[in-house]
Amino acid sequence: MIRLALRVAREDAEIALAQLLELAPSGVEEVDAGDWVEYAVYGSPGELPDLPDLRAAVGGALVEVTTSELPDDWSERWKDFHKPLVLGDRLAVRPPWEPSQGTAIELVIDPAQAFGTGSHATTRLCLELLLELADSSPERGPAVDVGCGSGVLAIAAAKLGWEPVVAVDYDQLSVDATIENAAVNDVTLDVRRGDLRSETMPAAPTVLANLLRPLLLEYAADLPEPPRRLIASGLLVHEGDEIAAAFAPHGLRERARVERGEWCALLLAAD
Repeated sequence: MIRLALRVAREDAEIALAQLLELAPSGVEEVDAGDWVEYAVYGSPGELPDLPDLRAAVGGALVEVTTSELPDDWSERWKDFHKPLVLGDRLAVRPPWEPSQGTAIELVIDPAQAFGTGSHATTRLCLELLLELADSSPERGPAVDVGCGSGVLAIAAAKLGWEPVVAVDYDQLSVDATIENAAVNDVTLDVRRGDLRSETMPAAPTVLANLLRPLLLEYAADLPEPPRRLIASGLLVHEGDEIAAAFAPHGLRERARVERGEWCALLLAAD
């Protein structure tokens, strides 16, 4: 088994991913490291996309290409990288092979297709703010998860009482994973494929947007019906002020900010 990885400039990551998925429709692994994002595909030498095609797909965004051979027992060892995410006694996100964490709310997320189980700092920060919002908002109502990935945030919102919950992602694999994970967790979601760069996203009083800075800026620029509450993540610490300012013209003001390492997330709310 070979792991073929391409590192691309962070600001071009979403565009590069869209191009790569044309060559690797079975999905890619994503590793976000601040200034760059690494996308990796796995397979035997004859199954992997050709290097010239990959280089052409990402163009000027390319930083580095690496290949590595995986050990024979990789199919089991990869599970070691997916550990439960536990937020006190309130909420946990775990892969199906890990035991129950004994929390009030538990999400079981299968990291198939390399989506992970929500342990990335940006997802954790979103969940922290979602719990804070649940404590301060006795009336839930509809919610939208823009860029849902494997559906962690949408499923958590549904478990916390938001209804109905719409989950949207550009990647069909994300759409499929969210549908499957919703069924496993016994929640009902309206899961859709959509591209915020060319389509207007569904409106709701509560919006969850764990996206990179460029996509958050595009979302802010085309927001015909602003939400009452918006959780924005996928941000480096120094990008928080810019994103807060981008949503301010829509009447959304910063109510809370949480940080973990180099990452931050914002809770924005209407006056």
